[in-house]
Amino acid sequence: MAATATDTADFGVTGLAVMGANLARNLARNGYTVAVHNRTNEKTDAFIKDFGSEGAFVAAHDVASFVASLKRPRSILLMVKAGKPVDDVIAEIVPHLEAGDILIDGGNSFFGDTRRRTKDLEAKGFRYIGAGVSGGEEGALEGPSIMPGGTEEAYRAIEPILTKIAAHVDGEPCCTYIGADGAGHYVKMVHNGIEYADMQLIAEAYDMMRQMLRLGATEIGDVFARWNEGDLDSYLVQIAAEVLHKHDDRSGKPLVDVILDEAEQKGTGRWTSQSALELGVPLTTITEAVFARSLSGRKAERVKASGILTGPAKRFGGEDKDMRIVDDIRDALYASKIVAYAQGFEQMKAAAKEYDWKLDLGTISTIWRGGCIIRARLLRRIKEAYDADPALDNLLLAPYFAKAVIDAQRAWRRVVVQAVDAGVPVPAFSSALAYYDGYRRERSPANLIQGLRDYFGAHTYRRTDGDG
Repeated sequence: MAATATDTADFGVTGLAVMGANLARNLARNGYTVAVHNRTNEKTDAFIKDFGSEGAFVAAHDVASFVASLKRPRSILLMVKAGKPVDDVIAEIVPHLEAGDILIDGGNSFFGDTRRRTKDLEAKGFRYIGAGVSGGEEGALEGPSIMPGGTEEAYRAIEPILTKIAAHVDGEPCCTYIGADGAGHYVKMVHNGIEYADMQLIAEAYDMMRQMLRLGATEIGDVFARWNEGDLDSYLVQIAAEVLHKHDDRSGKPLVDVILDEAEQKGTGRWTSQSALELGVPLTTITEAVFARSLSGRKAERVKASGILTGPAKRFGGEDKDMRIVDDIRDALYASKIVAYAQGFEQMKAAAKEYDWKLDLGTISTIWRGGCIIRARLLRRIKEAYDADPALDNLLLAPYFAKAVIDAQRAWRRVVVQAVDAGVPVPAFSSALAYYDGYRRERSPANLIQGLRDYFGAHTYRRTDGDG
């Protein structure tokens, strides 16, 4: 129920869209008194009307009373759109704060902005946390994965609250201190990049079964449901099966068949790829997933091109249907998924070196086991790999993952070849395989590239015999 503004709240949440509202409800359900505020009073009032019975809330209609309602030192969670809106809210709140108060940005902010804000606010005596929060609206309410970055002292002050509202797996909270300034938002950014790759790989697997085998949505949903009982067990494979089994109430058709084939994006995948380019990390699978979304957005052009550009005459399906390819797709999906994770973890390792963060990659994999979108059985294997070798250069070098991709490669290659022959685009599958083949090469064709660079630009080169 709503309390009066004279009451003291344990925690404040400003920004009551779905994620902010559900995190506020999560806090209240866990026994905290929560001050709630939104830029528009109507949303604050609607929140209290709909959810006020779930716990102790203090509703505030202005920033001054919102801040005043909080116990000192104050802890305030900002759940607003990334970019300028975060700066605007901070500017509005700061005049009402006192030294030692903590601001927590729980949105998908760019890590560079978080580094800047941390520096600015701590110079003024405030404490700042950039916390990646994953799990969608359900996770926010029931328990998300939380990735807080900032000064460790600031995190320890709010650790009891964050770990209590986070998801828990095997009795452990899916929340831990990530590192200084923008580390939390960086790790969340890479999480989202892996999420892009994972969804693209699932979409390509669906597309191959649909186009090459002519399976219906429900049949493919059954395949994903079976896969989810094995090594591919994950939240995304689980919900892929559920989406494919769902029918549209209006038309009676499978829901997936009436959804427009344009995938939107909010920027975190693109940021992940941009950062990888700056760090020199070959983030091929995640970047292909970003490009695939961009291509999906050119719907009108694709419709036009479909009437002009031709593909191969060879098609699968009908009497030629060979269900053995389904098992090959499963193996190829698992191998490609491993590559996507390997690239993401390689990127986090490079970022830790570049920004002087002490990232514990094994622990990060642990807090992704629950609450977040990419939670999967695979993450337990990643934790085991880093427990065995904390300095591991690449997940593909860990015994379990090396064996997994080696065992899958024959199926992986068959799938890519058959997709190419059938004219079904598989940019994520094929780029993951190309990365694997490139990574395992002792000698690459880059010697010719360097020779060409020296020829036209006098860039010089190093010799294999070490003589100059």
